[in-house]
Amino acid sequence: MEYPPVPLKSVGQGDALVAFSKAAVLSLSRYLGRLGIRSSVIYGDLPPEVRRGQYDAFIQGKNPVLVATDAIGMGVNLPIRRLIFTELEKFDGESRRPLTSQEIKQIAGRAGRIGIYEVGYVACLDERIPVVEEKLAAEDEPIEQAVVGPSEAILQIGLLPLREKLALWSTETESLPYYRKKDVNTELFLLDILEPYHLPEQIQWRLMRVPFSLGNSALLAQFSGYAHACFVANAQHLEKPVPEGRSCEQLETYYQQVNLYYSFSKALNMPIDEHWVLDTRNRVSARIRSELEKLRWTGSEKTFRGKTR
Repeated sequence: MEYPPVPLKSVGQGDALVAFSKAAVLSLSRYLGRLGIRSSVIYGDLPPEVRRGQYDAFIQGKNPVLVATDAIGMGVNLPIRRLIFTELEKFDGESRRPLTSQEIKQIAGRAGRIGIYEVGYVACLDERIPVVEEKLAAEDEPIEQAVVGPSEAILQIGLLPLREKLALWSTETESLPYYRKKDVNTELFLLDILEPYHLPEQIQWRLMRVPFSLGNSALLAQFSGYAHACFVANAQHLEKPVPEGRSCEQLETYYQQVNLYYSFSKALNMPIDEHWVLDTRNRVSARIRSELEKLRWTGSEKTFRGKTR
């Protein structure tokens, strides 16, 4: 543990700062850039190709500092000397709440790497390192349940529409106490979109499992548009999405739209222009990398949350 608060101007090689939103990550990276400190950035919306490039730049020392959300380093062994919490609360989709002891342990556990940093350090931007220390020492609550979702066997049940089967499945008590049922609201919402087309249940099942973010209005409109094109206009292939703009956020959405084009087509065994998909992903990833580089050196002169230490 490092007890004194860490001044942002003092961060250096092997430091990783953890924030809990894309906006905070980019704001921190911009501020560090104005201090002359290069940083790699990681957050949920980054395409895998961009994420790998950001990790590589940090691992190779081109960018001495990493700024990331709490998904930091999943599946990657990173050379982190010091893990710095920039805040100890996060928004969980409903409210802003303190980090749990398990969350703090998972994040803090990224510090240190055998053969590079034999000892890993944990620190904070402010004076709350005792809170981190207390939660690191807290005993974990035992994991008593695993989450289980509905299987395709549900299609074999007769009489009821698929939506009602899912709703009934979600409300029935799980017979095994060490399982709990997953939330199926996303699936039910997508089935509501598909309901007017009176599709076979096998098709409904495939489409409700197409991965995309319902919180992104552009993706939701694309999904709905594809459904109409297939089941009303009898389209033989799906229209390829086009980018709405050149900002980093718009490019990230476009990358996800390309993925939705691929996944929706695959779910219905429709023709896919795989060469276009791969080429577009690569081109969009390159443009996102370029935009991230610009973002680090532009923007307002406001410091990160007013911190100038």
